[in-house]
Amino acid sequence: MATLLAHTYTKAPTKCSWCSFKQQRIRRPLAPITTPVTLFSRHFLLPIFRTCLLGPRRASLPCSYKLLSGSIANHAINTQSKSRVYTISSCSKMGSLSFLESPLQYPHARRDDSVVDDYHGVLVSDPYRWLEDPDAEEVTLTESMLKTCETREKLRERITTLFDHPRFVTPFKQGNKYFYFHNSGLQAQNVLYVQDDLQAEPEVLLDPNLLSEDGTVALSMSSISEDAKFLAYGLSSSGSDWVTIKVMRIEDKCVLPDSLSWVKFSSISWTHDGKGFFYGRYPAPMEEKEIDAGTETNINLNHELYYHFLGTDQSEDILCWKDPENPRYLFGSQITEDGKYLLLYIEEGCDPVNKLYYYDLSSLSHGLAGLRGGKYMIPFVKLVDNFEARYEAVANDDTLFIFRTNKGAPKYKLVQVDLKDPSSWADLVEESEKDVLESALAVNKSQLLVTYLSDVKYVLQLRELKTGKLLHNLPIDIGTVYGISGRREDSEVFIGFTSFLTPGIIYRCQLNDCDVPEMKIFREIVVPGFDRTEFQVNQAFYSSKDGTKIPIFIVARRDIEMNGSHPLLLYGYGGFNISITPSFNVSRIVLTRNLGVVFCIANIRGGGEYGEEWHKSGSLGNKQNCFDDFISAAEFLISAGYTQPNRLCIEGGSNGGLLVAACINQRPDLFGCALAHVGVMDMLRFHKFTIGHAWTSDYGCSDKEEEFHWLIKYSPVHNVKRPWEQSQDQQSQYPPTMLLTADHDDRVVPLHSLKLLATMQYVLCSSLEKSPQINPIIGRIDRKAGHGAGRPTKKLIDEAADRYSFMAKMLGAPWTE
Repeated sequence: MATLLAHTYTKAPTKCSWCSFKQQRIRRPLAPITTPVTLFSRHFLLPIFRTCLLGPRRASLPCSYKLLSGSIANHAINTQSKSRVYTISSCSKMGSLSFLESPLQYPHARRDDSVVDDYHGVLVSDPYRWLEDPDAEEVTLTESMLKTCETREKLRERITTLFDHPRFVTPFKQGNKYFYFHNSGLQAQNVLYVQDDLQAEPEVLLDPNLLSEDGTVALSMSSISEDAKFLAYGLSSSGSDWVTIKVMRIEDKCVLPDSLSWVKFSSISWTHDGKGFFYGRYPAPMEEKEIDAGTETNINLNHELYYHFLGTDQSEDILCWKDPENPRYLFGSQITEDGKYLLLYIEEGCDPVNKLYYYDLSSLSHGLAGLRGGKYMIPFVKLVDNFEARYEAVANDDTLFIFRTNKGAPKYKLVQVDLKDPSSWADLVEESEKDVLESALAVNKSQLLVTYLSDVKYVLQLRELKTGKLLHNLPIDIGTVYGISGRREDSEVFIGFTSFLTPGIIYRCQLNDCDVPEMKIFREIVVPGFDRTEFQVNQAFYSSKDGTKIPIFIVARRDIEMNGSHPLLLYGYGGFNISITPSFNVSRIVLTRNLGVVFCIANIRGGGEYGEEWHKSGSLGNKQNCFDDFISAAEFLISAGYTQPNRLCIEGGSNGGLLVAACINQRPDLFGCALAHVGVMDMLRFHKFTIGHAWTSDYGCSDKEEEFHWLIKYSPVHNVKRPWEQSQDQQSQYPPTMLLTADHDDRVVPLHSLKLLATMQYVLCSSLEKSPQINPIIGRIDRKAGHGAGRPTKKLIDEAADRYSFMAKMLGAPWTE
């Protein structure tokens, strides 16, 4: 799950999904792996890829293989070994229902039936509680050296070939220099470049690929000082959310001694004097033993905001804000573009609400240095001191501020307020009746560049800053704006765009006060061998169980016959106000072209596609609507003639992993395969680990009686039932299922997938002498990987080849050239 404060800002885009403080919302499960989520910052609109893969997430598994017995002592996730597919099982053969004559012989996994919790008078057994201990010595898994599926190597080869193309992120300007991220094709991580102007020869500023041999050290966030003399950047290892901040002098690319540890869910906000920056961190752990950061499950509490002076030790950093009475609060900072105000954003959960405080930095008589000694924190002024709505600063002229907010506007609006009269707020751009105001950026001194989401497609507008008046609708294709960079003092802006069939276009736009700006192509990403004319994209609307119309995108080869014969991959997320919008994905293009797969995204409730009402209708006590929407999507695709149940695979990551698991529990007959990445599977205990407490705003919490009764009804671990006992069909069973997790996932910790895997194998298979469950229930643990962000290119490709070859085998989808 992702947890980042969306309203906090850094000045330089970081690599990726599923993420830096401003790129993630600190408390939510990560969103879908390859879906860009856009956020405006002071200088750019930053893409956020949620793992969930980001996509939610990517995991993989082959199809026909022999499992070789083997065990990993001391921890189910041995960080010394390479990525493997593991099952809590041992057997000689595995595959789809079509060629498995008998169920897999899963060995007995230890159960402790003495572990029983009392939830408001309801006794709930938790026999696999021991799997919550990351150091449990009895965690023994069978390592599967998988035989290649018919399509596995072909998928790996073709995905690698298409992945090998130059990719660029929207450039941004700081000081008098330009910066951008670039990947030549198969580099593990994106490289940060700098150039004096757009015609100058670019120079490598920071190459994360030189920081580790296997590419698992990632640049998770970065920020350039106002004068472009210093780069502060955060490094994460093995996909963990933990970050270490370093500082580089840009002129000679010298890395300074500054090193800040235990940073998580943070932005980097430079003061305009270039002397240092604000950042967020947690207290250092008290454990005496050496910690492999990212493998622990301890709850994250007592976030704090600090200021770091360049050239000093972290122990000398100034504590600017903490709130020990509210240990679950998270703090994000932003320096206004004029450098005068420090804004403090306070969040508690993942709901789009926050408190907002400010401080006039010019009023510090001795500067921030005067706060050294720790006697006093910054005396912030409380502009908004409740959790009723979200407030994101867009621009200010001295004390007159513009905010994007959902206060009384579930689809968001722009408002303005003068700090001298904080009780008087006025609408600048009113809420749209139908479209969601996604972002706003002040540019060209007196203009606003605004994006809306209209039926899950982006609209781009130029408005007058002082009045909010619409000046121009900017021409843009059907798809997603994934990055905008620009500054208020500049007339030049860069706009990134992608769609299902558009790998990426970066437009350069020169704004003026009169004419419609021309969208000139600055860079276009070209994928050799990809021909968009081979495919078609449609958007349809289907009825869910309660009659609500749900949008769905359908990507297929052109002119397919609607005869129900096609293998189909249905993807969903449905949570945390995250919108799943069109984006290009190499793996899915290969599936469509070479396996004949129809790929679909259902924009179910719980997301942000239609604003806060859409989100709320799929959260808390309404969570069942998400599952109903997804099940109805499958039924619609079958009735429309695209596919049939045994050829339909569902996929999701993080919150989407929960979605997939809940749906196969509720309708095991409807699906031919299931891929659940890093899912939240134990809904009664998720809030006890790392940042899980922040997700209670979307799910509720089992500590509260009413909310316990919501959760127990769909919690995947607690709702595994034998289908043949629920229907007259004695051959009914769960679809082939792969649960994917990673050893350093400290967002949705691996225990979720492990407990569900053990439960499914026991209930459906090993507890019975002769089980009808022939379809495989297997798991994959990736090594030196986390929730999805920062995963190196090779891991992405290997995982995609593995999981989709498993899917192809289960659905009976042959390879075609």
